[in-house]
Amino acid sequence: MTDKLALALLFGGRSSEHSVSVATAGGVLGALDPEKYDIVPVGITRDGAYVLGSTDVDDYFMGDGRMPEVHDDGSRVEWPRDARSHELTVIGADGSSRAVHIDVVFPILHGPWGEDGTVQGMLELVDLPAVGSGVLASALGMDKRFMKTVFLQAGLPVAPWASISRRQWAEDQASVHAAAEKLGYPVFVKPARAGSSVGVGKATDASGLAAAVEGALAEDAYAIIEPTVVGREIEIAVLGGRGGSAPRASVAGEIVLTGREFYDFEGKYLGGDGVELQLPAALTDAQFAEMQSLAVRAFEAIGAAGLSRVDFFLTEQGWVINEINTMPGFTPISMYPKCWEASGLPYPALIDELIALALDER
Repeated sequence: MTDKLALALLFGGRSSEHSVSVATAGGVLGALDPEKYDIVPVGITRDGAYVLGSTDVDDYFMGDGRMPEVHDDGSRVEWPRDARSHELTVIGADGSSRAVHIDVVFPILHGPWGEDGTVQGMLELVDLPAVGSGVLASALGMDKRFMKTVFLQAGLPVAPWASISRRQWAEDQASVHAAAEKLGYPVFVKPARAGSSVGVGKATDASGLAAAVEGALAEDAYAIIEPTVVGREIEIAVLGGRGGSAPRASVAGEIVLTGREFYDFEGKYLGGDGVELQLPAALTDAQFAEMQSLAVRAFEAIGAAGLSRVDFFLTEQGWVINEINTMPGFTPISMYPKCWEASGLPYPALIDELIALALDER
């Protein structure tokens, strides 16, 4: 008999953010207290196979700027066959089988088939508590088209945008060019349902629009076009409240671009030059209070739970919400945990709190 919580750490996945998820899992695995948790790492290969992951933190990090991934070693992990057992079936590469009880799941998944409500729905079907938001909030947080629509309805400040689809681009490119002209160049084109700046492109004029659109639509069947918003890029972390209490917002962190056009994938995850993080961001008391309030309102507008990072631009006219991330980057050096560390909640304690929130939701 043990008082430890049995935790399934779920990572990898089929999206283009597979490697980011694996690296994040390594950070979380290294911070989990083995005196508190029995950890079952469950990796999802790029083909969607659930395999038993390593408990060795070193296996989650590669050298020479390479990104890690989940490899299929022949093992398999099967989810509970009903909503009563809470047992995973772990099948070894040799065919041996064992049942493993699970109390809570930490799904560190980014992008489609993980952050978008799909895995959250699966876990709800088998009645396994999970860290983070449920089906609806995850889906809204993933899809920038509907996220912006909900924020606008809630009276939150967002930049104007135009939605486009692969079919529209294939059949009526003129309408896409017209939408970009109306928004005003330069514009950014983003996949509607991707993160970590994957597939994001910038077009400074009409001649560059096709490449940006095709790059975004290679990642998703839908994309959005946004005008360039001139302002400081500032992010803030939101943490749910226990027992129905209000969500909490951290100190804010600022992204300062010193040699990049925008905060792209390389700058976020590959240590590229030209990006500096300032924590805490230099804000007046009034600016900070308004940012915290807007972040909590955004969290509540989509019905988020557990955690979210809300990304803003601070313009001459005031705050503009860029997006909300319901499963933000969560390596020890990512903005979300760094914001909470600066707020007095270190990485291991933050993980403990997120797990406690997942259980509290039930």
